[in-house]
Amino acid sequence: MSIPCKANEVLELLTGKWKHIILFHMMEHETLRFSELQRLIPTITKKMLSTHLREFEHHQIINRTIFPSVPPKVEYTLTDYGKELKPIMETLHKWGDQHAKQFESESTDSV
Repeated sequence: MSIPCKANEVLELLTGKWKHIILFHMMEHETLRFSELQRLIPTITKKMLSTHLREFEHHQIINRTIFPSVPPKVEYTLTDYGKELKPIMETLHKWGDQHAKQFESESTDSV
């Protein structure tokens, strides 16, 4: 009997065109409003941003705070649990950078 790789759970959580970008911005800023996230990621649709934020909220990676005002003000922050993803994201970024340089180097060597 084989033991399933638990990395699958993390990869499923981060899989998607926008999820890692949203997390990157959440890690760079203490608190962000929905409209600020939209400005930071101008090509994401409102529906997709909302869907991913709710999924992160469901997994307790971000907190969603609603302030009773007109219009309603909503702020998003990383939970302490969500902040634990920061070293993972930094490692992925570092490896991705190294991979891009390696791939670029191999591409120019073969020309």
